[in-house]
This record gives sequence, C-alpha cells and structure tokens, in this order.
Amino acid sequence: MEKPASSDHVIHVQTLHRFYFSKPKSRFAEFSHRPVHQKFVFSDSEELKPYKKNDDSDDDSEDEDEYNDMEQKEKPRRKKINWIFLVEWISFITISTGLVCSLTISTLKNHLTCGIELWRWSLMMLAILNGRLVSGWIIRVVVFFIERKFMIRGKVLYFVYGLRRRIRRCVWLAFVLLSWSFTFNEKLHQKNVLVRKAFQALVAFLIGATIWLAKIVLVKVLASSFHVTTYFDRMKESVFHHYVLDMLSGPPMDDIDELACTSKTARVLSRRTRLRKIDIEKVKKLIMQSTASAWTIKRLGRYVRSFGLTTMSSTGDGSIRTVSEITSEWEARKCADRIFKNVAKTGAKYIEEDDLMRFLKRVEIHTIFPLFEGALESSNISKSIFRNWVVRAYYERKSLAHSLDDTKKVVRQLHKLASAVVSVIIVVESLTVTGVASQKVIAFMLTQVLLLGFTFQHMCKTLFESIIFVFVMHPFDIGDRCVIDGVQLIVEEMNILTTGFLRHDNEKIYYPNSVLITKSISNFYRSPEMCDDVDFTIGASTKTETIIALKKAIQTYIESKPKYWNPKHSLIVKEIENVDKLKMALGVQHTINHQNYGDRNIRITKLILELKKMFENLNINYNLLPQEVHLTQVNTGLSS
Repeated sequence: MEKPASSDHVIHVQTLHRFYFSKPKSRFAEFSHRPVHQKFVFSDSEELKPYKKNDDSDDDSEDEDEYNDMEQKEKPRRKKINWIFLVEWISFITISTGLVCSLTISTLKNHLTCGIELWRWSLMMLAILNGRLVSGWIIRVVVFFIERKFMIRGKVLYFVYGLRRRIRRCVWLAFVLLSWSFTFNEKLHQKNVLVRKAFQALVAFLIGATIWLAKIVLVKVLASSFHVTTYFDRMKESVFHHYVLDMLSGPPMDDIDELACTSKTARVLSRRTRLRKIDIEKVKKLIMQSTASAWTIKRLGRYVRSFGLTTMSSTGDGSIRTVSEITSEWEARKCADRIFKNVAKTGAKYIEEDDLMRFLKRVEIHTIFPLFEGALESSNISKSIFRNWVVRAYYERKSLAHSLDDTKKVVRQLHKLASAVVSVIIVVESLTVTGVASQKVIAFMLTQVLLLGFTFQHMCKTLFESIIFVFVMHPFDIGDRCVIDGVQLIVEEMNILTTGFLRHDNEKIYYPNSVLITKSISNFYRSPEMCDDVDFTIGASTKTETIIALKKAIQTYIESKPKYWNPKHSLIVKEIENVDKLKMALGVQHTINHQNYGDRNIRITKLILELKKMFENLNINYNLLPQEVHLTQVNTGLSS
C-alpha cells in the first residue's frame, strides 16, 4: 500500500490563470487611477508616426495612393529615379519617331510586314506600350477641368480622385482595342483564328474592366455618405480641438515673436517643430476649409485615425519641450491641469479671455469660448470646466477614430462581397465573348447560380438588409448612447452583419443588423437638448399661496443655473391621488443631451435635493416618486 505524501513534500500546483492580455477589453474602458502602461513621450530621435495596418484590399491601397499624391506635392521631392516612367518615355519617343518615319519616308511607307504596313504596326505598339502614358495625360486634363468647374462640390471630386486610375486603365484598354481593330481588318480576323481570339480576349478584358469600374462606383456611392456627409464636421471639430490644445500647451505667441531672432529661441522652435511631427499649421488650413473636398476628407480621416491628442510639455528649464500623447482619461485630466497652469496667471483660479489672447487669435477664441460650460455668462473658465472639456475632447476623438476605423472595415468587407459577385459576372461574360462556352453551358451556369440564390435566399436577404442598415439608414456611430427595446446601450463596434453594444454593466450584446433594421432606435448623441420630468406628490390641503411660492422658488433656482438648465420649465398638476394628495410633475430642459448620462444623473440629483429643501422651507408635506436611474459603473470589490 502506497503511503500518502507528507505535508513536507506536498507539490503545490500553480493554477493557470487567464493571461491578462487575452481578456476581452472594452474600447471605452477607462480608469480613474494612473494607467499601468508608460506614457508615450517622443524625443528628438523618435518620430510620431501612425500605426500602419496590413491592408489586403487593393482598392483601399489604391485610394491611399491617390491622396498620397496630393500630399507629395507639398513635401520636398527626393531625387529618386522612376524606372517605369523612364522606360515609358524612351519607348514613346522611339516608337513615335518610327511612326513618323514610316509615314514620311517613301521606302518605309510602302514596306509590308506580314502583309501589314509598318506604320500600322508602330501605331499598335504605341497603344500597347505607351497607352498607359497617353491615357494618364488625358485623365489629368479631364481632372483639371473638373476641378475648375466642381471645386465647391466635394462629392464630385471625391469620385473623380477615387476613380481616375480605374478610368485610366479602361482608356488604355480602349486604345489597344482601337489600334488592334485599325491594324487588323475584318478579313484578317476571319482568316486567322489567333488574331480573332486575341481580339475577343481584348473585348472581354475591356468589358470586365468596365464592370469592375461600375462596381467601384456603386461601392463609393454608398461610402460617400460616411466620409463626406457623416464625419466631415466631426473631423474638423476634433482636429480644431487638437490645434487649440497644442497652442495652449506651448509658449505664448508674444514670447515667440519677441525672441524669434535669438539663436536659443530659434533652436527651441526648431526642436518643437521636429518633435511635433504633425504639422499643426497645415492641419489648421484643412479645418478652415468650408468645402468638403476629396483630399481634405481623406487626409483628415487618416489624421484622426492615426494620431491621438498630443500636447507640448516642458521638461524642466522651460526651453526644451517634449510631445506627449493623451491615451487615457487620467492623462487627459493631468494634461488639463498642466495647460491650465500654463495659460492662467500665476495663482489665478480662472482663465480670462485676455489669457487666451496670448496663445490664440481672436477669431479662434470666439470659436472655442462657447464650448466651455458657462463661459459666455461668466466670461471666464474655471479649472474644473477646462478639465471637463479636455476629457470630453479626448472621448470625442477616441469615438471618432473608432468610427472611422469601423467604417473603413465595413467598406472593405463590402468591397470583398461585391468583388466576389462581380468576379462571377466577369467570368461568365468572358466565356460568352470569347466563345469558349456555348449557350447551353452558359444557361446551365446561370441555372446553377439561380439555384444557389434560392438555396441561400434568407442569407442574401439578411445581407441586403444589413447593407441598407449600415450604409443608408446609419442610425448611430461608435460611442453613441442609444435605447433599443427599452435598454440603454453604447455602440462599441460595427460590422457589415452585426453591431456590438455595451450595457451599463459592461455586458457586451450583439445585434444582427437585419434585426436592428426592424426596431425603433433612439439616439441620445444626435438628439438636441433633452428634457426630464420629476414627479412628486404633495398634500391636497397645501394652500394655493404656498404652491405659488414653490413655483417662484423653482424658477429662481433654474434661472440661477444657466449652464445646467434652460429657463423654460413647467410645473403641472397631473391628478388628485387618493383624495388627499396632489400628483405634480416638474418638467425641465437640460443644456445637454443624455449622451453623458452620468452628468444627467448628477443634475437631476441636485435638482431633487433642492426641491427637498424647498418643501422643508415651505412646510409642504411631500412624497418623491421613484426616479429612473441607470448605473454607469459597478464596483464589485469589497472595501476592507
């Protein structure tokens, strides 16, 4: 019989806990304490570069190239030889010279090669080898005139710049097809099978390229509502907030103007420009544009997705500055405190308009001042109000970046679905044009496709409804607080088939988009200033004079809080309850919507406590009815 192991030789088996980084995390999870990860501080040797994702979509990569061309015009060009461009020009000059010679020199003009004139061969070679170059010239001229005529219409330019390379390829194929038809006549097509098959292949390629171009146009029609209409104003607002934070965290403009001539200050400003790595002045020009031009939208979108909010901070002696990126609410609060000390006078509790004049222009101050709660009434900005604005700007930037990321992902998914369908159509079209498949084979293939359509009818219907919901209806964006089936949810992620939400207890809920299209969805973020009702009962024996005094007290309180409440309010008697009670309701209007539900709860709590004081001062017997409260955070830990 085996002896049991003694206590001295007990083997302690370490339990396998779930790895920290494998735990699912919310996009909007924030902590009130300092984050564990190290804050990013960029020094001279580091560059603040966007994180580049691997993109499998050819269409997206080509779109990036389109707008990179616009940015390259503003950057100093490096002396780099483009060998393809050089070979094209050499071949163009050589073939063009041969074409001119074959048309002017009598010996070459009458020379036949394989029964065809030499100049016809030269023309066809010119179309094949240099059609891309010539079509590029034509497209540039067309784009130039379209820019001059439709500069104010951002959607037109959006399509022009997004489609010019595809149109260029179609024009190139059209040149080749025309030159082929001009070189080989119909008799030669009938005699030579190889020439006829090559001509049919060219026709199939041209039709396929045109169908593919039509697919790109349809996808961009759906995506344009996202990039042009939905996010343009939000991107400009977010980038403007970034610009204001950058200017307020730096030295005053007066100090820069006075000391710009000294070598030390010049080195500091040069270092600040190098460290920033984001040309704020160039970004400012983008946000000042009132029209949603194509490259403006693309560059703003890439800028918002790639960079977070960054500020300048002093390292000690005040001359050398570093760039730090805000990556959490805790960092946003610390950054706000540092900027407040930099802008406000020494020992001051408020930022005055004169303090902002040292950092911003008057037009910019008039734009940014109404964004601070109560700043227009009090003509100053307290530390808490400024901190709340920085935190709100951080969350807005975070939600917008996630929205743009998910939008790009959804468009990429739609591109793949459309590419699969169009590929089948192009294959059938190519087999038909080239004559490889007979009519019976084509009919059989179409029958099989229809059979698959009936088999997956429900899936096709679900996919179509999801596309309509995401691209046409689009009732919410990432970070919006919505109410679905009576439950408040925050939109966390969007896909082409499903949408992920977070409940108040951080439970993640997925809804199929085909189900959401049938539901009524209320969106707090897109709502104007919202209202609230506070129900309560008082004794039916309460005197009329006391009720009038209560109305005046409520009006005085609401008018004393202009940054919380709209002056318009109502106090009504709803009914007499159980003969001895008056059921009343106070209707108030917030100066905000209920997107930040925690702020709404705080304001309602203060209002109810103030009502309690009024009842006690006026000796009114009252009963407050239950109020609806939604938890925004649940602490599960027990205090020791």
